[in-house]
Amino acid sequence: MVQIVPSILSADFSRLGEEIARVESTGINMLHVDVMDGHFVPNLTLGPPLVESIRKRSKLKFDCHLMVENPDLMAPLFLAAGANLVSVHAEVARNLDRTLHAIQDEGARAGVAINPATPIEMIENVLDFVDYVLVMSVNPGFGGQRFIARSLDKVRRLDRIRQQGNYGYRIEIDGGVSHANVAEIVRAGCDWLVAGSAVFHSEDAAAAVNEMQQIAAEATSIKV
Repeated sequence: MVQIVPSILSADFSRLGEEIARVESTGINMLHVDVMDGHFVPNLTLGPPLVESIRKRSKLKFDCHLMVENPDLMAPLFLAAGANLVSVHAEVARNLDRTLHAIQDEGARAGVAINPATPIEMIENVLDFVDYVLVMSVNPGFGGQRFIARSLDKVRRLDRIRQQGNYGYRIEIDGGVSHANVAEIVRAGCDWLVAGSAVFHSEDAAAAVNEMQQIAAEATSIKV
C-alpha cells in the first residue's frame, strides 16, 4: 500500500504535539524524522531527546533519516529513543552491510538512502536484504526545495530490480513531494512518499495528507 509519510521537519515546533496529533488522525502509520548533524549536510536539526519525547505522545512508527557523518554512532541512539525505522546514507556508511544488519538486529527496519548524484550501483549489494531504499529527490539539508524529476528514473529502476530479484524492499522518496507530483511518483513505483512543506505549510495538515493519500490511491494501479 502506498503511504504518505509526513515529515516533522516542516512542522511548527512550538506546538509539535498538536501537529503530530492532527496528521495522526488521518490514519497514517509513519512519521518521518530528518536528522542532520551539520557535517554531512549544512544544517543541524533533531536529536534523540526529541524523538524520545514525541515517542511518549504518539503510537506512530518513527522513520528516522540519518543525514549524519557517523551513522554507526547515531543509529543506536535513535533506536534507543524509539525509532522503528532507521535509514543511513550510502555515501558515508563505511561498512554499509554491517551498519544495516546492526539496525535490523535491534528489531528495527533498516533503510539505505542515496543522494541525487549517487548511482544505484553503490547499493546493489545490499538490495537483497535491506528493508527500504530512500531516494533523495532534492539535495539533503533543507526543506522546501524543488523536486528533481530525474529521481524518478531511480525509482523506476529500483522497482524493476525489485521485481526481477523478487526482493522485498520498499521504495521511499523524500524532497519536493507535493499534490502536483504524487501521482507521477506513485506510477513510477514508489511506496512511501515523504511530504513536509506540502503537509505542514498548508492551511489544514490533515486535509493535505488525506488529499495526497487519495491521489496516491487513484494512481496505484497505473505505472509507467
